[in-house]
Amino acid sequence: MGQPHCAAARLIRVLTMHPREKRCENFAPIHKKILYVSDQNLELDFPTLASYRIAMDPLISVEDSHVDVLHEISVRLNTSDGFHEVLTRVVDFASALVHCDSCLVYVLEGDELVLRASKNPHPEVVDRLKLKVGEGITGWVAEHSEPVAIPEKAAHDPRFQFFHELPEDSYEAFLSVPLMCRGRVVGVINLQHKQHHVYRRREIRIISAIGFLVGAEIELARLEHANSNLAEQLQTRKIVERAKGILQRDLGLNEEQAYLAIQRQSRQKRKPMREIAEAIVLSDEVRGNTPHLL
Repeated sequence: MGQPHCAAARLIRVLTMHPREKRCENFAPIHKKILYVSDQNLELDFPTLASYRIAMDPLISVEDSHVDVLHEISVRLNTSDGFHEVLTRVVDFASALVHCDSCLVYVLEGDELVLRASKNPHPEVVDRLKLKVGEGITGWVAEHSEPVAIPEKAAHDPRFQFFHELPEDSYEAFLSVPLMCRGRVVGVINLQHKQHHVYRRREIRIISAIGFLVGAEIELARLEHANSNLAEQLQTRKIVERAKGILQRDLGLNEEQAYLAIQRQSRQKRKPMREIAEAIVLSDEVRGNTPHLL
């Protein structure tokens, strides 16, 4: 049985599966799904794939529906466009697998874990709340690359750290699992329950399997998001530099004075510096074209 992998309408590779014995064998639909999931994760290194397979093996033998879910995750993640959409998919699937009261996804950026997605709406802290690696249970999981499951009184754990912005701090049960890519942590996913909840070994392993599956996708989405932001910053800097040059030429200001003038207008008008700079450049272009219009 073979699984084609295409990109931009071109065939990139074919992943095949063979029975152990030299005899005819009808492959079940679950085999096709496993092959598809494996193909989508070939960007991972072999140790990570081996760990992923170990996590998957007991799930396959216990309950085929779990593989159906993982297959669905792989399909949907590959159709997700943006960074936050990928994280939202992760939250949705993890919450569906382990019915929980809270699900949070932290992404490792430098030496900090940034809260990037939440099952419960927290617009005031999402993209703002940050943890150092090693800080709290979440930071401990990122530092040691292993899950932590606490069935009750999670706040009494010596690694626990309170964040007054999050009502989830008062929840009883806590499951924290690392998200992995190429053998390193790229984030952490936390599941919490308001009441006592014993996390079964199967629940921990399937969330860990999801961690292996989505880690590469999250890292790719994060890098694309960072590159997009960098390109935006470079473009803004170019426009501001051009506007500074115009003010220096027309008003006889030095470079620092021109920058402060743009910054002051940005604050007074309550608009980004880029918009102020674009207005200065546009005005200069109109004045430069005026003689040609007369």
